[in-house]
Amino acid sequence: MQTLKKKRRTMSPPVIIAGSFLFLIFVGTLLLKLPIATTTHVSWIDALFVVTSATTVTGLSVFDPGSTLTIFGEVVLMVLIQCGGIGLMTFAVAILILLKKKIGFQNRIYIQESFNQNSVGGIIKLVKLILTFVLSVQLFATLVLTIHWIPTFGFKEALYLSVFHVISAFNNAGFALFPDNLIGFAHDPIVNIVLSLLFIIGGIGFTVVVDIQQKKSFKQWSLHTKMMVVGTIIINVIAIAFVFLLEYNNPATIGSMPLQDKLMVSYFQGVSPRTAGFNTLNYGDMEDPTILVTMVLMFIGAGSASTASGIKLTTFIVIVLATFSFLRKRSEPELFGRSIRLETVIRSLAISTISLFIVCFFLFLLTVTEKISFLPLAFEVVSAFGTVGLSMGITSQISDIGEVLLCMVMFIGRIGPLTLFFILMKPKNVHYRYPYDQVFTG
Repeated sequence: MQTLKKKRRTMSPPVIIAGSFLFLIFVGTLLLKLPIATTTHVSWIDALFVVTSATTVTGLSVFDPGSTLTIFGEVVLMVLIQCGGIGLMTFAVAILILLKKKIGFQNRIYIQESFNQNSVGGIIKLVKLILTFVLSVQLFATLVLTIHWIPTFGFKEALYLSVFHVISAFNNAGFALFPDNLIGFAHDPIVNIVLSLLFIIGGIGFTVVVDIQQKKSFKQWSLHTKMMVVGTIIINVIAIAFVFLLEYNNPATIGSMPLQDKLMVSYFQGVSPRTAGFNTLNYGDMEDPTILVTMVLMFIGAGSASTASGIKLTTFIVIVLATFSFLRKRSEPELFGRSIRLETVIRSLAISTISLFIVCFFLFLLTVTEKISFLPLAFEVVSAFGTVGLSMGITSQISDIGEVLLCMVMFIGRIGPLTLFFILMKPKNVHYRYPYDQVFTG
């Protein structure tokens, strides 16, 4: 026991965070293989795939959860989604708080790493605020959906369905208990608005939410909060416009719908790809340009320290700002009267480059192992990396080897590519610099 404690103390926060996800995946797979968890036989690989998808809040599934899983299996899925979205370490600290136990400095460091904070000061207060906010939002959304669904499903089923889909939406998981995901609710404004607001709030980032709560004025917000709020609005408006215009005359999607329904479906499918994973349209019927736009949105993802993945919206914005700064011959990117450090620019470029390499590498491997068209396969890999969960309908056709590869992509996407490389490479501080020399680019 003393040896284990010593090893735990010497482990870096990235290793602990990655280990917590692996622990959840291991336990979840064992639970989903219990006879009481499924209505039919589920192989070990399929169980591993779905559990990994739930833990990494992705939403890809090789079977229909609503018909394959029992109530016990669905509850396991819910717990995995909630723990995977908010973080196992956060829940561990929450339990210690409830038990009125002392929270050590090492645990504070793990939480600091999970939420990308600069210091451990006030980290426990932050956890309390986040958990209170999460619980409040989920309870309110559950109440609204339950009232809305009572006439259709009855009180008990409406309550259960509401709890499951609220947890799935807030954590950007995209799992649904309906065989067609949410296609049957494409014209339901309450379901569309409630679930979309949940995954937008969950994906904007917990630190952003806390910053907005504590500082009521836009001028007082941090640069990160301003970038996330304004960036989210802009990218969502652009995405909605693209879906509406590109699919406007497509009879297989929104072409035959009245204008009001076209706008509603375009709204939901415009805001969903940045890691939510719910769909009210069949992506296999969409136009190729829409698929390409969706892939870009999935790769970008949502906010840092949120329930979402991808390279993160702020990373994308920093790269765009750095490009404009170079064209304007400025030494540093600027936004809202603030300069962005060169270190942040380099970090953003590193995240994007590594992420692109990971997507291309695993896509190459899957083109070797799978006999599936390139575009649906590329869509699946980007969806797995962004932990989105959208698919062009090929997930159930993936081979066992392909499922394992996608599990790896989902895991890397959730913990973050830099976290993985820090674990593998163990970078060291260097206190020297080589002389400069000329390199021609462009």
